[in-house]
Amino acid sequence: MTTDEQLKEIVKQKYSEIALQDKETNQSSCCGSGCCSTEVYNIMSDDYTELEGYNPDADLGLGCGLPTQFAKIKAGDTVIDLGSGAGNDCFIARAETGESGKVIGIDFTPAMIDKARVNAEKRGFHNVEFRQGDIEKMPVTSNVADVIVSNCVLNLVPNKDGVISEIYRVLKPGGHFSISDVVLMGELPEALQKDAEMYAGCVAGAIQKQDYLGLIEKNGFKNITVQKEKPIVIPDDILNNYLGTKELEDFKAGKTGIYSVTVYAEKPVECCTPGGGCC
Repeated sequence: MTTDEQLKEIVKQKYSEIALQDKETNQSSCCGSGCCSTEVYNIMSDDYTELEGYNPDADLGLGCGLPTQFAKIKAGDTVIDLGSGAGNDCFIARAETGESGKVIGIDFTPAMIDKARVNAEKRGFHNVEFRQGDIEKMPVTSNVADVIVSNCVLNLVPNKDGVISEIYRVLKPGGHFSISDVVLMGELPEALQKDAEMYAGCVAGAIQKQDYLGLIEKNGFKNITVQKEKPIVIPDDILNNYLGTKELEDFKAGKTGIYSVTVYAEKPVECCTPGGGCC
């Protein structure tokens, strides 16, 4: 059985490989088995190109939504992006928060951090920084962020409850988050649930939508809102690598839905850590 630490190492290795490729290479490269090794990542991505601050060098096509579009970022805000990759959402957040604000990207893949820092330096962005770290233990002090965004990243973390608890800790009282992620309605076939490649591709790591929203509520957040929801359809040529003919037929005829959701929630102004003392 794959442990949480093993899953995290698999994810780190996979995204280190992706960091060394551009978006076009990711979308066209194929592995020796004949399956497109990064296709599962790119089938989820939304189009960022019309958003202010978009930078093609920072877009690796790895997201499943547009959280910064829904994040209600204001001028002067401090914004943190979890799983910041090559910096795409950070640069869009900077366009919203302006030079008077601050944007911090956190990623645990060194190759992604290196790429993001190069992208920021090219553009002279002095109020955007990237920190290497685990979002289960963020390298950020408590009560510092006005807004937190994240794009298709919590799926990559086995301990989702731990990350949501950290989001609560790091947000200022009255702060909020907007996070795009993948959730399920119905059970995935066992072959997809257990495959580490599908975990790294954000599918096998998905949990039930109600469980996802329940973790957010359990950690003390209020005004929880699903801002956007869309179905994700995994192409047959990917599913064929994991499912036999009968399994594929049963899966497609069943009631399992895979969705990209963008979820908004607020940390109360008068806040207490669930189970702990007041902040």
